[in-house]
Amino acid sequence: MLDLGLTGKVAIVTGGSEGLGRAAALRLAAEGARVVICARRKDVLERAAETIRQATGVQVLAHPADVTRAADVEAVVTATLAAHGGIDILINNAGTSSAGPFEQVDDATWEADIQVKLIAAIRFCRLVIPHMKKRGGGRIVNVTTVGGKTPAARALPTSVTRAAGINLTKSLANEYAPDRILVNTICLGLVKSAQWERRAKGDLEGYYREVAKRVPVGRVGEAEEFADLAAFLCSARAAYITGTAINFDGGMSASF
Repeated sequence: MLDLGLTGKVAIVTGGSEGLGRAAALRLAAEGARVVICARRKDVLERAAETIRQATGVQVLAHPADVTRAADVEAVVTATLAAHGGIDILINNAGTSSAGPFEQVDDATWEADIQVKLIAAIRFCRLVIPHMKKRGGGRIVNVTTVGGKTPAARALPTSVTRAAGINLTKSLANEYAPDRILVNTICLGLVKSAQWERRAKGDLEGYYREVAKRVPVGRVGEAEEFADLAAFLCSARAAYITGTAINFDGGMSASF
């Protein structure tokens, strides 16, 4: 069995109430990490935490937060430190797809997307990095998309904010490698998640079958597969990996 060396590590997972974030939190907890999840909806967040507790026997701290609010971000970090005394892992997962033709995307949409996908990640990184330094290192995984590398038409503002997230990843990786803080990004393609479930309008399997036609491997990715990759990047086994933008897309993107 591959020991990821995550037992006792302290992890924050944003957007942790559903889909990819919940799957990542569950995987980390199953590996023995002490997990803090945050999201806006308290009831959904608490249900996710209880599901993880029952599945793993690990206590999970659920902290409601709107990551676009600086005070909420600070509160999550403060609560994590109060509960666990340090921070080893940050998974910046909060955000949903927002895509449209350039002329139809107004200022408010641009500003909202930048806040949730870029500024929130910046704030979390800025707050946790000093504590990772004290621990002798850490792991940050920013969740972006393959569109941040090869944008499609009518994919704004998401393609721009995700490109910024990829740049942020490489910039932080270069700066903090001497501190043993490793920073990578997972660039999503088509992966099963709560936001796609809401868009499917009842016929979820039919929706996934249709969109899977665009994926070379012939199917949509599973949240659990994403969680496996995220956990590996956070692990001791990934100690020589930093500054990477890993496509998790079944071969769909034209970019490497």
